[in-house]
Amino acid sequence: MNCRFCKNTLKKEFVDLGFSPPSNSFLNDEQLNQPETFYPLKIMVCEKCMLVQIDEFAKYDEIFNADYVYFSSFSTSWLAHAKSYASMMKERFALNSSSHVIEIASNDGYLLQYFMGLKIPVLGIEPTANTAKVAQDKGINTVVDFFGVRLAEILASEGKMADLLLGNNVLAHVPDINDFVNGLKILLKPNGVITFEFPHLLQLIRFNQFDTIYHEHFSYLSLLSVKQIFEAQRLSIFDVEEISTHGGSLRIFVKHQEDTTKVESNTVQTILQKEFDFGLNELAIYQTFQVKAEKVKDDFLEFLIKAKKENKKVVGYGAAAKGNTLLNFAGIRKDTIQFIVDASPYKQNKFLPGTHIPVVDENELKLLKPDYVVIMPWNLKEEIANQLNYIHNWSGKFVVAIPQLIIF
Repeated sequence: MNCRFCKNTLKKEFVDLGFSPPSNSFLNDEQLNQPETFYPLKIMVCEKCMLVQIDEFAKYDEIFNADYVYFSSFSTSWLAHAKSYASMMKERFALNSSSHVIEIASNDGYLLQYFMGLKIPVLGIEPTANTAKVAQDKGINTVVDFFGVRLAEILASEGKMADLLLGNNVLAHVPDINDFVNGLKILLKPNGVITFEFPHLLQLIRFNQFDTIYHEHFSYLSLLSVKQIFEAQRLSIFDVEEISTHGGSLRIFVKHQEDTTKVESNTVQTILQKEFDFGLNELAIYQTFQVKAEKVKDDFLEFLIKAKKENKKVVGYGAAAKGNTLLNFAGIRKDTIQFIVDASPYKQNKFLPGTHIPVVDENELKLLKPDYVVIMPWNLKEEIANQLNYIHNWSGKFVVAIPQLIIF
């Protein structure tokens, strides 16, 4: 396997989480009796550019297909984040009715709807037809396609270039990251701005967030690696923000290298130095992560086995991709977690990939009155705990497994 950015031969392992099916490949009743494909979940680190990555075992177009079940609009905190972002970008870059905002991986229109509300023209690019249709039904112009040089050249030839070109949690999802970033260069207006948000590798390592590793995420990103990737396509990062989403993310601001209207913020060097101080520029820090992941798995299994022996009822909340990584890594089945509650009707009445734990609506939780509710998307634990606060009425407790086991 060669590095997807610099093509260096990959020899150093970051973490091996065994085998797992694609994390959003939910099953229906008929599929439960059919063979299921499991792929290696083995992550490598490039010694040359320090990009952490997985090989493309599960193909991009097989993961992001018309049956894709992740819809962004089912998280109220994520909607609030999107609305705040739209307002900030409008003010900072003086966006108006003559501007053009393009979002890559626009999903169900969760974010672009707020730019539309500000009377700013938008275009979404989304490869999954079912989520794109939801956006289109909201009146959001959406191209159903994968993004790269090919699509960028088509859109640019049609005059559809961006004053603001954005992508939230998409950069990690790209197998050909060089083609993708080259496409950004083509589609951005001369004085335009690119913003991307992605989970910060530093936080992933610091807080044992191994469950954010799954086949949809081809790369795990630091500012150190991303800066090199963008500079290779003659794009410059001129500002960076640390944000709280997904357990700790970075928001980068990017311009053409030829654009002299924007000055580099001191925060770029500040965060790079923070990464160097943490050790992200050396191999040693990457080679300690396997032990941390196994400690989380062992503690979680110990809790579930103890609860089973005591005849306690345990369910989960949130059929999130990260939860599927944890459950498959730990070899958990419905004998220890009876079902997973999820607010999305697109996931309800289906079964988790690999573990085959059923996904149900919230009424089932109220009927069973479980002793423990495991919050799978730990990054939303406050939102979910507030929403389900009523479980304390029957002395129910919440559980999170990452960064360490907590019962509350």
